[in-house]
Amino acid sequence: MNTPSAPIWQPSKKRIAGTRLTGFMEAAEKRWNRRLASAEFSTLHAWSIDHPEEFWTSVWEFGEVRGKMGSVVVTDREKMPGANWFPAARLNFAENLLRRRDKADALVFWGEDKIKGRASHADLYQAVAQTAAALRALGVTKGDRVAAYLPNLPATIVAMLATASIGAIFSSASPDFGVQGVLDRFGQIEPKVLFACDGYWYNGKIVDCLGKVAEIAERMPTLKQVVVVPYAGDAAGSAADISDVKHGISLTDFLAPFVGETNIYFEQLPFDHPLYIMFSSGTTGVPKCIVHCAGGALVQHIKEHQLHGDVRAGDRLFYFTTCGWMMWNWLVTGLASGATLLLYDGSPFVGRGSILFDYADAEGMTHLGTSAKFIDAIAKIELKPRQTHKLDELRALFSTGSPLVAEAFDYVYANIKKDMQLASVSGGTDIISCFVIGNPNGPVYRGEIQCAGLGMAVDVVDDAGRPVRGEKGELVCTKSFPVMPIGFWKDDDGTKYRAAYFERFDNIWCHGDFAEITEHNGFIIYGRSDATLNPGGVRIGTAEIYRQVEKLNEVVESIVIGQDWPPGNSGDVRVVLFVKLRDGLALDLALDKRIKQVIRDNTTPRHVPAKILQVADIPRTKSGKIVELAVRNVVHGAAVKNVEALANPEALEHFRGRGELQS
Repeated sequence: MNTPSAPIWQPSKKRIAGTRLTGFMEAAEKRWNRRLASAEFSTLHAWSIDHPEEFWTSVWEFGEVRGKMGSVVVTDREKMPGANWFPAARLNFAENLLRRRDKADALVFWGEDKIKGRASHADLYQAVAQTAAALRALGVTKGDRVAAYLPNLPATIVAMLATASIGAIFSSASPDFGVQGVLDRFGQIEPKVLFACDGYWYNGKIVDCLGKVAEIAERMPTLKQVVVVPYAGDAAGSAADISDVKHGISLTDFLAPFVGETNIYFEQLPFDHPLYIMFSSGTTGVPKCIVHCAGGALVQHIKEHQLHGDVRAGDRLFYFTTCGWMMWNWLVTGLASGATLLLYDGSPFVGRGSILFDYADAEGMTHLGTSAKFIDAIAKIELKPRQTHKLDELRALFSTGSPLVAEAFDYVYANIKKDMQLASVSGGTDIISCFVIGNPNGPVYRGEIQCAGLGMAVDVVDDAGRPVRGEKGELVCTKSFPVMPIGFWKDDDGTKYRAAYFERFDNIWCHGDFAEITEHNGFIIYGRSDATLNPGGVRIGTAEIYRQVEKLNEVVESIVIGQDWPPGNSGDVRVVLFVKLRDGLALDLALDKRIKQVIRDNTTPRHVPAKILQVADIPRTKSGKIVELAVRNVVHGAAVKNVEALANPEALEHFRGRGELQS
């Protein structure tokens, strides 16, 4: 991919001098007597990989982690999996997020344009104290599972922190999941307690959840208590009737015996003590249950927030996310850096897409996180927040979920804000963090992720495992890192865990992304490797096609697959593109020709689809990712095993039995 050599944004010297990254480099130079303070980022990154003991000690100290670090940073680092990070450390994740007890805002909440609220650090601490006491009284102890079927509410964060303070394991799913989707997830981990909502707001309407909650409670025999949070009930001005919910109790009644509780006992636990169970969002089977440790999530998120995102105490950090996406877990750890969390639940298109920018102005948002799809959507409707909003405090915009194309970089700087860091990032639920990420001290080049994460030995390799530059290949990590999963739930011998990441290359994490390292040491993600197209034996990343197609004003979004062709021939594929068009438009010969011409002119003839078909909708996961493999399965008549992972499973029917694909 050709990119301009000139950056689209460059931080000023004054700005660089004041970043947390610069402060970290100065502290590390003094601590280790190494030339880092004025070094290039590449030098800093090399040090973080070659001297992990020094680097991760500095992250611990600079981030002021509360706990005992111990004298050993890592043993068996060459083993992947098998490395043991901070083996003598003792800490509590919740204690690190609840270090403040003052009256400043800890949480601000908007439920669309219907409900607003805020809680101070003192309020948050007391709420966690009460909830932890209630959980302990119920018999919840270290290693037990507590699940949340909740929107992105302050109550969800309180439940997580209370769970973590005890040393129990927290897991969450958003309330738009159906009953089977919840059972597929929580049924595997057998929680003792479920926090659930009576309903939620979406696009101006209340969606009732009590029927689903009652069925889940009935079908999950390990539950001792279902705590119902009255979100929709509060909005409607009436309490929800939870009499049909087995083991059900309202949040008010659950906490009532502990209203006067103000103290929290934070269990001091090993670095690798389980904190979260996360779920893969794919549609190829029952979700994998990925277990993440408290210490790894804490130090990795502190590193990403402070060093890569320049999050400082007093900043106001926002990410548009549900509780079914790892970005919720990532956002919450911002409390450990002293930030105020700005929470939002509902549709981001309230007010024709302006509500998140309304929120930014109203609350002095410093960091705005969203998805590439949201940026593309507001670009399509020609939203220009730069003309309608002040955004005075906004210093950074984060994007993830899918590759952010070069034209989206242009849109952001032209129409949102000219002087801010645009950090496209990529990682995943697998590591509850990022492999490639932003650099507040470095330039932004259009279409590129700025850098590899510090402490992450990220590379791109060819099929033989050899590093490549300026060529597409597999995104890998060649050395262990603290936030590697503990493993998969009930995968006691690690067979499934090793198969997921380490089968392709021995002792190397193969992430499953098709990527390229650029001349600037930046990264371009071309899509998932398992969705990569291979017509005539030439590998093509799906993002290369999306970038061209979605330039066209007529196209709202698209999805592309490789169809086995001729039928039954697994040796070759043809490229098939499906497009969702603006309302009232139909795919005619002229538009078909223009789409193919745009792709041909800007890529290669091999990228040009053999077929272009119109669809009314495109299926996506709850976190907004389009599902190429599910569509491919439908086209080939294969089963989609986990439709509950989809936000709109009915959209799959638009791809089934298409006669146009038989010729």
